[in-house]
Amino acid sequence: MGKKTVVKRKGHTEEFDEKKAYGSVYWACKSSHLHGKQCEETSEKIIEALKKEIENHDSVNSEKIFKFISKELEKYHKDAAYMYRTHRDIS
Repeated sequence: MGKKTVVKRKGHTEEFDEKKAYGSVYWACKSSHLHGKQCEETSEKIIEALKKEIENHDSVNSEKIFKFISKELEKYHKDAAYMYRTHRDIS
């Protein structure tokens, strides 16, 4: 996967950081009281799916990333998806 640019909510751009996305998913899972191994596995699956989703785009909107991760998390753990969505609202 080549370098991707993420257009943030306030209009600025930054390079896509897979570790940052992974950390957000992991945090949501951990905050939902899932075990570490479960958090790792879920995070890995979602980030791999996200990379496939954006692989043909040089630039992607952060809102699209947010919605994609939220939807994917919902498939695995509804509580983690809720934590992911609400954490963004307050951060």
